[in-house]
Amino acid sequence: MAEVTQAKRIVIKVGTSTLTYENGKLNLRKTEELCKVLSDLHNSGLEVILVSSGAVGVGMGKLGIRNRPAEIEKKQAIAAVGQCELMFMYDKLFGEYNCTVAQVLLTADVTASERSKHNVENTFRELLHMGIVPIVNENDTVSVDELDGPHFGDNDTLSAVVAVLVQADLLVILTDIDGLYDGDPRKNPYAKRIPYVACITKEIEALAGKAGTSRGTGGMATKVHAAQVANQEGIPCCVLSGNQPRNLYQLLDGEQIGTTFAAYTSDY
Repeated sequence: MAEVTQAKRIVIKVGTSTLTYENGKLNLRKTEELCKVLSDLHNSGLEVILVSSGAVGVGMGKLGIRNRPAEIEKKQAIAAVGQCELMFMYDKLFGEYNCTVAQVLLTADVTASERSKHNVENTFRELLHMGIVPIVNENDTVSVDELDGPHFGDNDTLSAVVAVLVQADLLVILTDIDGLYDGDPRKNPYAKRIPYVACITKEIEALAGKAGTSRGTGGMATKVHAAQVANQEGIPCCVLSGNQPRNLYQLLDGEQIGTTFAAYTSDY
């Protein structure tokens, strides 16, 4: 656990299912607790980058839309409303702990050229140097999977890309389940959590399945993929429950919670 407890620059990704209720409205208790914990970690001297999902989910809640629309243009419009609401809340809640935040909206083409990639790296470096917490999301109003060209596709992958861009020491993905299991814990009461993954194999990928939620786009499969992207660049990744943001303290204190995917290089 040394690679976790000694981390100084941490990318933390939070999912829509953690930030919102089933009706899409912001879960203020969890969101406020998350902002408090991250502000405290920042005060302790850690460099924190938050990758936040939730623009579409929060937009749906604000507009009273129950089901995620299929039309691209509707999702883009909802994301525009939700991103505004999301950043308003983050600015307000982090501000209560005297912590300054900045919005960084990315599209996958920023990593397609060395020039744009260098510019993004410079921006992150300056924000962190200034003691600011970057809050990152994919620019959903202009970036969609159906368009030609590169795309992140989900914020789990985005968080891994950001971790690589900022040369993070650790990637933490907060989700609605407390790690990777050897079966589906929602269906199998005897399923056991896998605390440590030394290497992501085909068998590990198969365990991840494909399930997501109506408010989000991911599932455990995208988290394992994100871990793989980070691991192959020498960055460990931890997947744990976001239901209690204070779990971050336990993780960074060396307690074995969630699932830790060790950094490695693999050719399999």
